[in-house]
Amino acid sequence: MPLHLPPAPAPALRSVLTALGSPTALREAPAALRSAHGPLAPDHPLPVHVWKDVRGASGPPRTRLAGWRFLVRSGERAAAAAEARLTADGWTFSHFCGGPYVTATEQALHQAETLAAPYQPRLLSVPELYMVTLWLHHDTASDGTDGLPDPGDLLVPLAPAPPGIAPHRPHRVADLLPRLTLRLTPPGPLLDSPAA
Repeated sequence: MPLHLPPAPAPALRSVLTALGSPTALREAPAALRSAHGPLAPDHPLPVHVWKDVRGASGPPRTRLAGWRFLVRSGERAAAAAEARLTADGWTFSHFCGGPYVTATEQALHQAETLAAPYQPRLLSVPELYMVTLWLHHDTASDGTDGLPDPGDLLVPLAPAPPGIAPHRPHRVADLLPRLTLRLTPPGPLLDSPAA
């Protein structure tokens, strides 16, 4: 089933296109992007939502839209990602990023395209766990900027995932969230052994 990509705000896309055409911005880009041959094109716009305060969560996570991330293609592969952020002056280019999350995002998107149900892909960042997931949202008509994870939505942790969380395995939100909150729960006090 094809994924339903939400359209990115036009100013966010323009800011990324401007950065891709800027030698100054590209000087700060990851090596894979600087050494790419041929034209660079932003692809697969994904709204980036952030879930903070996992520890204090009761009920579905409260997320906020933090930006839009585009995979930057050089030919058939993604060489990097580019992110635009909303500021007081509107959408602006934030940064290029490389590393394992770029290939993990591309892999998770290919994996999601094989699912039977239609989904809208988003990214969900969980800073407290140093974790990013591909969030497959059930509301394919949404503009991608709002909405809470529904218990039936799928989360696909990207590699590298935190210890004990298998990357690239789809989890229903209702199944994964308790595991995430448990990872942040401090262990109970150690009991002293009785004195001999």
